[in-house]
Amino acid sequence: MNSRVAPHRSTLANAIYGLLNPLPFGFFVAALIFDILYVRTAGVLWNKGAAWLIVFGLLLAVIPRFVNLAQVWITSRQIARSADKLDFWLNLFAIVAAIFNAFVHSRDAYAVVPTGVWLSVCTVILLAIAHLVMAVQHSAAKEYIHE
Repeated sequence: MNSRVAPHRSTLANAIYGLLNPLPFGFFVAALIFDILYVRTAGVLWNKGAAWLIVFGLLLAVIPRFVNLAQVWITSRQIARSADKLDFWLNLFAIVAAIFNAFVHSRDAYAVVPTGVWLSVCTVILLAIAHLVMAVQHSAAKEYIHE
């Protein structure tokens, strides 16, 4: 009798991942909007707001990335699909861009422009592609998140 159990993902880890994963995207999109407003108006409030949004986005991005790291590369690597791995790498590159963006946003006044705007754009595009990859994977596998 074979006592080997098929690998599966933790329900708690999936719940934490599902709850926290979309939040950084919202913070980074808001930071991009604030960056664009800063370029248009030169109001320091927009620059400082964008810097804080990037920091909060990074803080909230850490936990889902650790869950994703464990599920894709350690515990469930036998059932991880290529879309899961692509999602991991896209999110990792977005986080690296956001870290550089946080350092750029620590500069004074208009020294943030244009580097901060481009890093915000790169972060949002990478995360948007990652979300699209996962949405396509779930719809192709008939794993709808919302009914």
